[in-house]
Amino acid sequence: MAVQGIIRVAINGYGVIGKRVADAVAVQKDMALAGVADIATDWRPRAALHKGYSLYGATPEHATGMRAAGLDVSGTLDDLLEAADIVVDCTPKHLASKNIETYRQLGIKYIVHGGEKHESTGHSFVAEANYASAVGRDCTRVVSCNTTSIIRTLSALKRHGLLDRARGTLLRRATDPWESHQGGIMNTVVPEPEIPSHQGPDAQSVDPDLDVVTMAVKVPETLAHLHYWSVQLTRDASRDEVLDAFRTSSRIALIRISDGLSAINSVKELMADLGRPHDSLYEVALWEDMLKVQGNELFYAYMVDNQAIVVPETIDAIRALTGAEHDGETSIRNTNDSLGIGSFGL
Repeated sequence: MAVQGIIRVAINGYGVIGKRVADAVAVQKDMALAGVADIATDWRPRAALHKGYSLYGATPEHATGMRAAGLDVSGTLDDLLEAADIVVDCTPKHLASKNIETYRQLGIKYIVHGGEKHESTGHSFVAEANYASAVGRDCTRVVSCNTTSIIRTLSALKRHGLLDRARGTLLRRATDPWESHQGGIMNTVVPEPEIPSHQGPDAQSVDPDLDVVTMAVKVPETLAHLHYWSVQLTRDASRDEVLDAFRTSSRIALIRISDGLSAINSVKELMADLGRPHDSLYEVALWEDMLKVQGNELFYAYMVDNQAIVVPETIDAIRALTGAEHDGETSIRNTNDSLGIGSFGL
């Protein structure tokens, strides 16, 4: 922790997740954004400077190139890390694993994301499930968007003694919206070649006791992911009992088709109307009026904003690793309040 209890946070990688984490850090009362590091020279780092964020080059060579492009660069990644208490690595998939050795040599706490393997940190994080086990650690991995949603929903059922086993089918967006002009799939769907898909085993890296199997298919849209779940309950239960279990998670939002939220684009439009940064849906948006219970079988569907759902988890992970807050519920509440989570109930 830095002087006066303010956590100085470095962001390495100012892309889809990095810029959202930076914005979230900037509105925390107990955090300060030390700066962001990147390699780009286009509009993206210019947006960071426009927001008043200190910009650093990932390497001396990149810093030189960024300055040549007219960017106001404060130094290199090494300079940024010296000014920080913790670093959140938001670089593209597999790059973080190469950066870890640098973080370890400098003795700085670090967070990676779901593109890296569990073994890169030995700990995988979802705030509502295992905050306490991350407190004071040197590092953790905030799991992927889909895995985060799986843990949130299944943990809510588990806490109520309702969860026996779960089987889910994931419809995965083809690519991130901002780069859909560069690639993606058209006029087809692409199944993942193995069952289970990787999300189920990844969820078990957070909670090894989960009996969960996932299947996934990539579909030609870019807005969000869509999940369908069939859950075997431990006993016969009522629909209201299941909904009450989901309501115990502040990061599950119950939405209704009857309110016009009948597709993922309408949910994203609601986020824009509410003034959420980047139209972010931080919650799992679960369709309340679609949910069905038949005896001890539960069926439901929900939406996952792949660009936003891990942002509040990352903020909580920062507090846990630095020891700034030992109580998970307090951290979750503070993060929720700062990001407006739970404020759009209809």
